[in-house]
Formats: sequence, structure tokens, C-alpha cells
Amino acid sequence: MFDDTEVTEVTRTQQFAEVVDESIVQPTKIAWSDWRTKIGMIIISLFFLMGAVTSLHRHGYEWFNGALAAVGIPWQLGEPRAQQAPERFLRPFESWEYPLGTDMMGRDLLSGIFWATPQMIQMVIAAGVFVTVVATVIGTTAGYKRGNTETVLMTLTDIAMTIPGLPLVIVIVALIDTTNPFLLGIILSINAWAGLARSIHSQVLSLREHSYVEASRTMGVGTSGILRKDILPNLMPYIMINFTFAARGVIYASVALYFLGVLSYDGIGNWGVMMNMAYAVMGAFEVPGRMYLLLVPMAPVVIVSFGFILFSQGTDRLFNPRVRTRHEGTTMSEAEDENTIQGPVK
Repeated sequence: MFDDTEVTEVTRTQQFAEVVDESIVQPTKIAWSDWRTKIGMIIISLFFLMGAVTSLHRHGYEWFNGALAAVGIPWQLGEPRAQQAPERFLRPFESWEYPLGTDMMGRDLLSGIFWATPQMIQMVIAAGVFVTVVATVIGTTAGYKRGNTETVLMTLTDIAMTIPGLPLVIVIVALIDTTNPFLLGIILSINAWAGLARSIHSQVLSLREHSYVEASRTMGVGTSGILRKDILPNLMPYIMINFTFAARGVIYASVALYFLGVLSYDGIGNWGVMMNMAYAVMGAFEVPGRMYLLLVPMAPVVIVSFGFILFSQGTDRLFNPRVRTRHEGTTMSEAEDENTIQGPVK
């Protein structure tokens, strides 16, 4: 019925390129077209850059201080310790060697903010990965398999949603007194996956009825293949957005619990610890002129959270059908123009 010249073979390289284009390139173009996404990505990138620089410095790679000195910046990154600065309670911008001031022990507050960043990033990554992986596995499996599997998994999800998160975290932390940031990240988001699993379950219930999924089932494609190739690519933007929500949530939770003294700490390894010491030990509210001790560690919490909020709001355009259609139309038009110039494939 069809001539051999009309059959076009698709190589693995072309299939891989198509998946990358649909899953990464096009969503990135759509997200980057929004100013909120750009600012959010810049803030998040700076947050991770601070963590990378501090981690390298801790391992003896002090090129960052060399770069600062080379451009004439007097401040130097160093471990926050007593007598780090010659003066105590130095206010912000009184000395450019300690631009954000010092505390009652003469510790540099800017170095303290940098020093706490790697631990915060480790908790953010652990919580984000834990929440998205558990929610995706449970929500996708329940939505696609249906039957008893769906009943069991959704019952577990509903139970997890009914357990109050904060008391559960406090009990677990009391039983497992750990300072491991990866474990803390998982504990702080112990039941945060339940709401996302419910949402993914609803998405999969809709996706499984689409014609291309039905076509895959008719062609004999296995469940794992359908989930991997037909279902998950459509869920990735939604999962990515919820990853940012989980990251923001663990930042709030860790800072709050460190501020309340629920979590154990050593030194000033978290912005919440810095706020706790400013409030409980250094009299940030009682002594005039010491409010900066509370505001300085609060600033990165606000800025990083703002970055995650902007990023999640910007990537929300990925769910806008008009925006996706416009970008897909542009891509298809470019492909059609290219075929017109090069001629039909033979």
C-alpha cells in the first residue's frame, strides 16, 4: 500500500534528541520567557554558588579569597570563630572587612551566612528528592494500576496527610538526635510527599485515558514502558515545580526548628541558629542597635525563599496550554520550513 520511499526510519539518536527537546529544551524556553523565572533562577544559582564556594574553602581551596583580594574587596571568607574580628558588635557597613557586622564573640556574620549554606543546600536536595521520588512512585503507580493497588496506596497517602507534620517531626527528632543534613532534610519533609502524591494520582488518572497511551497499550508496550515514555514526561514540569515547593518548605522548617532550639547544632551552622542566638543570648530586641543580629541571618531566608517562589510561579507557565501550543507551533513551523527548504525526506 505504501511506497518504501515514504517510510522514515527514526534512529536512537533522533529519539533521544526528541525526548531532550520535549522534556528539557521546550520547557526551559517556555520558563525562561518569563521574568520571574529568570530572577528566580539567578537567586537560586547564587545560593548554590555560595554553597559550592564555601565547601571548596572548607576543603582547602581558598581561591575565592584570592579572587576577592585581586579585585580589591577587603572581606575574606573564613570559619566563624570567636575573636575572628578585633571588635565585637560591629554594625553592618561600619567596616568593609566585616560588611554585615560581627556578633558578641567577634564572629563575622557574612562568613556565618556563607558557612551555613552548604548544610542548607544538602537539606534542600535531600527533602526535594525524597518528596518528589516518593510522591511520583506512589501517585503514578496508584493512578495507572488502579484496583487494589490504588486503594492501598491512596489509603496510605490519606493516612500520611492526616498526621500533623510539625509534631511528628519534633517526635522523630527527639528519638533520632542527628546533625546529618541529608537525614534532617528527609525528617523535615517526612509527610510532605502525601499531598503531591494525591495531585500526581489525579494527573495520571487523566493521562492514562489519552489516545496515545491507549495506542501504546494496544501495541503491547509494557506498564513500565508506558509510565516511562508516555506518563512521566507529561508530569515532569509539575514535579519540577513541586520540587521547588519542597525546597522552600524545608528551609522554613529548618530555620524555625533551629530558632526554637528543637534541633541540635554545633557552632552557627544554620541561619536559624544565628537568629536563635541573636534573640536569646545577644538581646537583639532588648538592647538598642542590635536588631541587625536578627535581620542579617533573616535576609538570606527571605531572599532564597523569594527566589524559589518566583521560579515556581514562572515555571507555572508550563501548564498554560496556550503558551505550550504557541511554542510547539513555533517549533513545528520551523521544522516545516526546514523541510520545505531541504525537500521531503526520502
